[in-house]
Formats: sequence, C-alpha cells, structure tokens
Amino acid sequence: MSYFAGIDVGSLSSDAAVIDQDGTLKGWSVTETGPHSTNAAEAALDAALAMAGLSRDDLAFVVATGYGRAAVPVAGKKITEISCHALGAYSLFPDVGTVIDIGGQDSKVIRLGENGKVADFVMNDKCAAGTGRFLEVMAAKLGVGLNDLGPLSLAAGGEVSISSVCTVFAESEVVSLVAKNHPIDQVIKGLHRSVVNRVAAMTGNIGITPRVIMSGGVAKNAGVVALMSERLGVAISVPEEPQIVGALGAALMAAREAK
Repeated sequence: MSYFAGIDVGSLSSDAAVIDQDGTLKGWSVTETGPHSTNAAEAALDAALAMAGLSRDDLAFVVATGYGRAAVPVAGKKITEISCHALGAYSLFPDVGTVIDIGGQDSKVIRLGENGKVADFVMNDKCAAGTGRFLEVMAAKLGVGLNDLGPLSLAAGGEVSISSVCTVFAESEVVSLVAKNHPIDQVIKGLHRSVVNRVAAMTGNIGITPRVIMSGGVAKNAGVVALMSERLGVAISVPEEPQIVGALGAALMAAREAK
C-alpha cells in the first residue's frame, strides 16, 4: 500500500493530510504556524502520520501548498493553493461548483469546471479585512473567544452596522459602539456582515455556480456561513474539517505526481 501527504502552510495554521492510494483520508492535522513555517509544516506532517499510524518512510510522495510552501523541504513538489483547494473540495463534494475559502490572512473564491479543475478564481491577499485575522483581532478587542463568535452572532436579535472597511479603523469603531452600550452580540453580527459583504463582492468578478462550499478556518463560524448563504441566496456546505481542504487536495496531487 502506498501513502501520500499534502501540507498546506498558511499564515495562521499549517495543515496536513495523509491518504492511501485509493484516496482515502487516513490522518490529518491542524497546527499553529507560528514564526517558523518549516517547523510548523514538519509538526503538522508528523501529527497527521501519527493519526494514520504511519511514518515518513511509508510516504511515496509529498506535495506542499499555501503561502509558505517554499519552506517545506520534505515536499517533492510545490503547487498553488488554488488548484489544491479546488481538488480537495471536489474530492469531498463531486458536485461542487464554487469554493469560498476564508483563511487567516487572505480570502479567495474559486469557480470549478469539470473534474475539479479551476475555471476561474479571485483572491484578496492585500488587506486583513474579510479574513480570519480580522475576526481574531475583533474577538480580542471584544474580550470574546474566537469560537464564541458564531453562536453569539446567530443568537443576536439584530445587528449593528460596521462602516469601517479597514481593520485598524474598525477596531476603533467597535470600541466606540461598545462604549455606547450596543449589545456585543449585535456588534459581532455586524462584523460578520462586514466580512461577508467584502467576500461576496469578490464573487461578482467570476460568478457563483452551485454547489457552494466554504473552506478555511472561518467556515467553522456558523454565523459567517449563515450570513454568506443569505447574502448569496444559495445553500452553503461545509466540510467536516474545513481547514484541511487544501492539504487534502495537495495529498491528491501527490498521488497524481507519483503516478
């Protein structure tokens, strides 16, 4: 039996996936990237192998993806995250038409063609607004746990509009809103709306084709997913572990490379 691995090195997390020759996921991991991308990639791979009950000697090929893919010496090939996210999503949802990936410091919308191939895409990597980092900063400013944002947003009876599109200015706006005794849950929902509007605006450049999948760490935020579905007017599916979609795609690419 041959095994293959994919490592997705992002700004906030480094994720790994290990599959067998049939494409079955055997192990995976999500690890904080920290200041050293190479160390994070190594740790992510070792954790995924441990879950699979395998060692590096069992791997036939490794592919790295993500913004830090150049810092993964164990990889036999480096491939753009756009292709890997598309293939990973296609393997999980064969009828996928669009992938919305909101990561730590960038967001991207990918429209797929036949067999999981990329038909078109648009990416925002110039500004933290509309990313996981934006929500992380706001959660800290509000004194709320990152995992609590989604439930609080869903439970909010209304929402407070956030006018600032810049993270720095939005921080000041949030402080001002809280000082004026606006309910925190409604402020959070407004922040989520800001993220959704920014990402949804990107889709206008390439269009949306159902079925729509959300991946990346922000896909774990049910408040954002609900607002995105409302904004786009389509149902949105979320993988069981949305952070490993890129790593899974990289592992599938590794299997192709080996052949």
